[in-house]
Amino acid sequence: MNILVTGGAGYIGSVVVNVLLRNGHFPIIIDNFQEGNFWSVPKEAKFYYGNIGNERLLDKVFTACKIDTVLHFAAETTIKFSMTDPKIYFENNVVNGITLLNAMLKNNCNKFIFSSTAAVFGEPKYVPIDEDHPKIPINSYGESKLMFEQILEWYHKAYGLKYNTFRYFNAAGAITNIGESHKHESHLIPVLIQSVLNNELVYLFGNDYQTKDGTCIRDYIHVEDLAYAHIFALNNLDKHPNGKYNLGNGSGFSNLEVLRTIEKVSGKTVNFKFAERRIGDPAILIASSNLAKQELGWNPKYTTLESIIRTAWVWHYIHQKQGTSLYE
Repeated sequence: MNILVTGGAGYIGSVVVNVLLRNGHFPIIIDNFQEGNFWSVPKEAKFYYGNIGNERLLDKVFTACKIDTVLHFAAETTIKFSMTDPKIYFENNVVNGITLLNAMLKNNCNKFIFSSTAAVFGEPKYVPIDEDHPKIPINSYGESKLMFEQILEWYHKAYGLKYNTFRYFNAAGAITNIGESHKHESHLIPVLIQSVLNNELVYLFGNDYQTKDGTCIRDYIHVEDLAYAHIFALNNLDKHPNGKYNLGNGSGFSNLEVLRTIEKVSGKTVNFKFAERRIGDPAILIASSNLAKQELGWNPKYTTLESIIRTAWVWHYIHQKQGTSLYE
């Protein structure tokens, strides 16, 4: 199957590309390396440099490659800027997304899998969060993703688009050749690991939340488990042509628990201080993934925080020792 992967040089997208290749599919990648890395693009995949808002590029790709399905990962994702510069989220996550959908219509491609986020829910009214939970985003990142989810439903009703939406909770971990290495890193696990490897001070944002130790609680899901959910979804689009699924482990771990687990795995002490809360960070996000298990037959392989963090630590440690740049 010819599968277009937007943002396929990024962290999650590149892992999905590797899993697609393992399962006999042919990935075609579009990425502008805003956060992705050239070294993560496998030679077996076809690559196009550019932005999904470029209509001419999309026409070229769809004409040349006869795309069967689109997996859409390209997006603005950093929560920090979503409160101060919302226009970039709506431009990239909504406007450019519509350009991609219209290119699909023009080229008779009607299968789509969307990388969404738990940020569509905002502050949880209850946990674990299921698909029926109220969706009240508290930042423009979550708002932009929710808007695009709603647009997908309209394209489904009006044009017959078959789509599945995945609301990721906290992706983490690594596979043998791909790990988390954003140019503007804000995710807790790689930030803490790099602080250990470089002997740097790191900050935990907020210690006054109404949680067991005052720090945020998040649901961590291994990136390879997320990738395999997309494999299952490829076979799900005909049966559930507008399926929406939360993907997480169903367990919550605090920022301090993550830090202590990294200390356990690495055998080193993390040098950290507490800082003020980040605006737009909910206190607790824990997923219910029962619907994905029921309808997709999906189950996470990595079920403990330590097993997830260990894969991330090994990957970062090896690259550090090899002197390999992760950000080219």
